[in-house]
Amino acid sequence: MFQTIVNAFKIKEVRRKILITLALLFVYRLGCYIPVPGVAVFDGMGDYTFLEIMSAVSGGALQNGTFLAMGIGPYINASIIIQLLSVGIPALERLSKQGEEGKRKINTYTRILTLVLAIAQAIGILVAFQSSIQSQYLFGSTGFLKFLSYAFLVIVYTAGAALTMWIGERITDYGVSNGISLLIFAGILSTAGMAFIRIFAQIFSGDANTSLTSIWSFAGFVVAAIVIFGAIVTVNDAERKIPVQYAKQVKGRKMYGGQSTHIPIKVNSSGVMPLIFSFAILSFPDLIINLLGVKSDNWWSTYMGTGSWPYTVVLCLLILFFSYFYNQIQFNPDDISKSIQGNGGFIPGTRPGKPTADYLKRVSNRITLFGAIFLALVALVPSLIFNAINVSLVNVFSATGLLIIVSVALEFEQALQSQIMMKNYRGFLK
Repeated sequence: MFQTIVNAFKIKEVRRKILITLALLFVYRLGCYIPVPGVAVFDGMGDYTFLEIMSAVSGGALQNGTFLAMGIGPYINASIIIQLLSVGIPALERLSKQGEEGKRKINTYTRILTLVLAIAQAIGILVAFQSSIQSQYLFGSTGFLKFLSYAFLVIVYTAGAALTMWIGERITDYGVSNGISLLIFAGILSTAGMAFIRIFAQIFSGDANTSLTSIWSFAGFVVAAIVIFGAIVTVNDAERKIPVQYAKQVKGRKMYGGQSTHIPIKVNSSGVMPLIFSFAILSFPDLIINLLGVKSDNWWSTYMGTGSWPYTVVLCLLILFFSYFYNQIQFNPDDISKSIQGNGGFIPGTRPGKPTADYLKRVSNRITLFGAIFLALVALVPSLIFNAINVSLVNVFSATGLLIIVSVALEFEQALQSQIMMKNYRGFLK
C-alpha cells in the first residue's frame, strides 16, 4: 500500500486528487473542534450506546458538542433508508434503474432526508442533554428566549451535518475513493489517536506499576489488532469464482468467443452494512428509553443490555438476516443468468436459463452464510479480547470500527491503483 502511495505522488493528476482529499479532510477535522456558543461537553454520553458509537465515529465531536457534532451519521441513515425504500417502493426502484438521471434524483431525496434526520437528531440530543446547554449565553434561559436558543442550536447542528455531507460528496467527485467512507475513517482514527495518547501518558506517568500494566496492555492490544486485522483482510478479499465458458461463434470468415472467464462472488459482499443495521436496531430502543427519562433498571436494560446473552443471540440473528437481505439487493441470479445466456455463455455442468439461476442462488446463499458467521464473530470477539487486556479502545476498535478501517483502507488503495492504471494507459495511447 505504501508503494502505491509513493507511485501515486509521482503522477501530477493523482497527486492533485490526493492533496484535495487531504485538504477537505483537514477542513472536516477542523470543524470537529469549532465550539458552539452555549454548549458545554455533553456529559453522560456513555449511557447511550448508540450515541457513544456515533461519537467515536465522529472523532469525539458529538461528545464535545462542536459544530460538526452530527458528523456523517444523518447522511448514512438517510442513505440506508433510501436503499431500503428502493426495494419496496416501485417508483424509487424505477429511478435506481434509470442511469445517471435517476441517480441524481435519488441523491436529491437522500440530501433532503439527511436534513430532516439531522433536525430530528439534533432536537433529541439537545432535549436529552439539557443540563449541558447554557442558554443564558445565547438569547436567554426562560420562555420564548429559551426556545430561540434551542432553535439556534438546532440550525447550527443541522448546518454542520449539511456541510459534512457536502465535504463527503466533494471528496468523491474531486478526490480519491468514497468521501463518506473516508470521513468515517478519519473520525475513527482520530478517536483512536486520542486513546493512544492517554495510554502513552499512563506509560510515562512515573508510577512503575501503572507504567508496567499499560505497557503490557498496549503490547497485548497491538498483537490482538494485528491478528484481527489479518483475519478481516483475508476474509474480506476471499471470493468464490464461478467458471463461465463462452461458445465459439462463426460470423462471416471470423470466429468469435471460446474464451473462459469467471463470476466472482465475495464471501463478505455486504461489507459492514449488516453490522450497522443490527447495532442501530438494538440500540434504538435503549436510546428512546433513555431519552424519555426512564430509570436505568428497566426491563430492556436488564434483559437486553449490551453483553447479555439475549442481546448476543438477537444480534447474531439480525446480522444473519441483514446479510441475506443485503445480498439479495446486490446480487440478482436471474439477471446474471440472462446476461450469460444472452452472450452465448454457460457454466460447465449446468444448463442455461433457470438451472443456472438456481445454481448461482444456491452458491450465493452458502457463501453468504459463511460471511454472516464471520460478521457475527467480528461483532463479538474483538470487544471480548480488548476488554480482557484492559485497553480503552473497545468503542473505537469495535466490530464496526474494525471493518470500516480495513474496508476503507483497501478501497482507498484500489482507487489509487485504478487512477495510476488509467494514467499509464493514457500515456501509452499518446
